[in-house]
Amino acid sequence: MLVMGGIVGSGIFINPYVVAQQVHTSALILGAWILGGVVGVGGALIWAELAATLPEVGGQYAYLREAYHPAVAFLYGWVLLFVIQTGGMAAVSITFARYFLDLTGVHAPDWIVATAALAILTLINCLGVRTGGHTQSVLMVMKIVAIAALVVAGFALSGRHGTMPTAAERDWSLTSFGAAMVPVLFAYGGWQTANFLAAEVKEPEKNLPRGLLLGVLGVVVLYIGVNWVCLRSLGPEALAATTTPATAVMRLALGQRGAMFIAAAIAISTLGFLSQSILTAPRVYFAMAEDGLFFRAIAWLDPRTRVPVVAIVLQSLWTIVIALSGRYEQILNYVIAMDFLFFGLTATTIFVFRRRAARGEMSASRGYRMPGHPVSTAMFVAICWWVVANTIYRYPRNSLMGFVLLLAGIPAYWFWSRRAPSRSANS
Repeated sequence: MLVMGGIVGSGIFINPYVVAQQVHTSALILGAWILGGVVGVGGALIWAELAATLPEVGGQYAYLREAYHPAVAFLYGWVLLFVIQTGGMAAVSITFARYFLDLTGVHAPDWIVATAALAILTLINCLGVRTGGHTQSVLMVMKIVAIAALVVAGFALSGRHGTMPTAAERDWSLTSFGAAMVPVLFAYGGWQTANFLAAEVKEPEKNLPRGLLLGVLGVVVLYIGVNWVCLRSLGPEALAATTTPATAVMRLALGQRGAMFIAAAIAISTLGFLSQSILTAPRVYFAMAEDGLFFRAIAWLDPRTRVPVVAIVLQSLWTIVIALSGRYEQILNYVIAMDFLFFGLTATTIFVFRRRAARGEMSASRGYRMPGHPVSTAMFVAICWWVVANTIYRYPRNSLMGFVLLLAGIPAYWFWSRRAPSRSANS
């Protein structure tokens, strides 16, 4: 549930039209989503080996720290807090607020509803991992049911679009297919956040890899099902012409009731994403503070629930600040470059850990191992950094802002590292 909740947000209800605008046949559209699923499974396999090799709190933060240097890990945690996680959460919380207001007819500013939702989910996750995990599971099950209803209703009730693509629509290029892959890969991202809780999972060497593989495979099935029913009901041309494909399918199937149903599904989906983000990402800031590289209070654990309450509250407060600023949409443009930059860098840590294990300097993975390594791992890294290069090319100004924020973490690391005792002394 954590893995699927970290991947499935509101994007799958919207993104199919973005892909259809780049490639114009059903085969190419479905091919993009299938290829994205293959990449997602590859990433899950890499993170599964990392989880089995180093089942420590913080996930990516711990892998980068142990493979390279605490400074690299700190920079990842820095941009996760100030850009990647909170920027995405701010946008999603506003999305929830807008759908909630439309559904209920309540008259209130977006930011009040978004703040209330974040506050409630923060409180739930401060009550303990079990409470937060149960909430996440309930929300994810509701999401699965909503997506399944979309697929079944679209298949059974909306009819079938039967026109053939024109010669112009059949034209495609590697450039257009590559452009279609960008939103697909973004939609499949998020599996890595489950590893943040490695130290709080029973038998993480066994259960994290299983959860990663089953979760990503489940999402692949859901995503391909949604795109198949959108293409079956609307066809490539109509799919590219609507910005709300899921709503269009459900309106064809069930009329206005269907449109209202899918609006509720999107609101639930956004809540599930927010809940998962609040549950997982603060463990990175906790790990930074444990290493003496952040405010010491961030490492405080509630003596009863054993969760990092201060870290959870800090992330939610910063998310609210970004949401109130009204600049979250611009922030999302440079979230992308930072996220995939560290995806690729984290995947390279497998090379380091395997080499150390071969020399007897550390234990090898006690569970899953990435099949096809080193070729498969190198291909995943190349794809991640291609996404970064493509984002810089398309959005140079916003991408530059992301790198400026990344570089701002260097003096912050210098400040905290000068004050912190050595990690070995802390241990």
